[in-house]
Amino acid sequence: MLHPVRLLLFIFSCLFVLTQHGYTEEVFDPATEAIALKNIKQLTSPEMGFEKAGEAYFSPDGKMIAFQAVPHGQEHYQIFTMDLVERIPRMVSTGKGACTCAYFRPDGKKLIFASSHTDPGLSADGGEVPGYQRQGGRYSWQFTPYMNIFEANVDGSALTPLTTGSAYSAECAYSADGSQIVFASNRDGNMNLYTMHADGTNVQQVTHTVQGYNGGPFFSPNGNQIVFRADYDQPDYLQIYVINTDGTALQQLTQNGAVNWAPYWHPNGQVIAYTTSIHGHSHYEIYLLNIETKQSYRLTHNASFDGLPVFSNDGKKLMWTSKRGADKTSQIFIADFIMPQELN
Repeated sequence: MLHPVRLLLFIFSCLFVLTQHGYTEEVFDPATEAIALKNIKQLTSPEMGFEKAGEAYFSPDGKMIAFQAVPHGQEHYQIFTMDLVERIPRMVSTGKGACTCAYFRPDGKKLIFASSHTDPGLSADGGEVPGYQRQGGRYSWQFTPYMNIFEANVDGSALTPLTTGSAYSAECAYSADGSQIVFASNRDGNMNLYTMHADGTNVQQVTHTVQGYNGGPFFSPNGNQIVFRADYDQPDYLQIYVINTDGTALQQLTQNGAVNWAPYWHPNGQVIAYTTSIHGHSHYEIYLLNIETKQSYRLTHNASFDGLPVFSNDGKKLMWTSKRGADKTSQIFIADFIMPQELN
């Protein structure tokens, strides 16, 4: 999980190295894509009232999704839920500040998300958050101040803060048993990974870097490991890593000179999906990786943007954010998923 403006900074910053590698744009290849992705459908659209939408996660039973979207005429993401049959989005955040990273509790009764709506620096109408700047064609972002993690009922009621203060605490997800939450925060002066009990107590630091970025963490299905992204090799050039939940046994999974982010576990605990810019700075694709055999597989084939992949709990569905729609805006797509034989 990555703040959208911070993501733009990563994309622009990797232009030079990708040009040096000679990566080129490719045309959409539906036949190759259809080997693992069947019945692709678009779930959100501008007609629903969204400038853009993305970073969606399944409810435990697979019947509902939680996602972030920018309503028409607004600048910042808010959090929505949507029943996949009814297809009517409902805002569950406050409508103030900026939001990101919604994730269902494994029992389906609660969800967590990050929001800056308690920032005392917000304008009266809940508008611009301090820290955002645009200089020429580049975006920059000092991680949103007062971005904190909140728990709520699925309808948005009973909103309760799990973290507080002026730091950025976000990019949050539950463990499979619902007892723990993993998240990223710069509370120690640098962006590191932390875990806490589901009620916000017993915060434990997992990574301890003094510069750079650690983020986008998810517990493995068995709860023993955390997959995440970090720029240890070169500033802003993210690679994928796994680490034990106690901070030991760090392993680097990608090393390709591109930007790699949004890793997510398949329920089998052996395969992850992630987003990579290996094909060009404006051409992100989704890849799969068996972390035991190191075998990789290109999942999407679209000369635009595909990223932020997630699996349903039964592993039979994949949902992701893409610009492949007719309107070319970032929206949410879903498909039936078949594990490629190469990764079994």
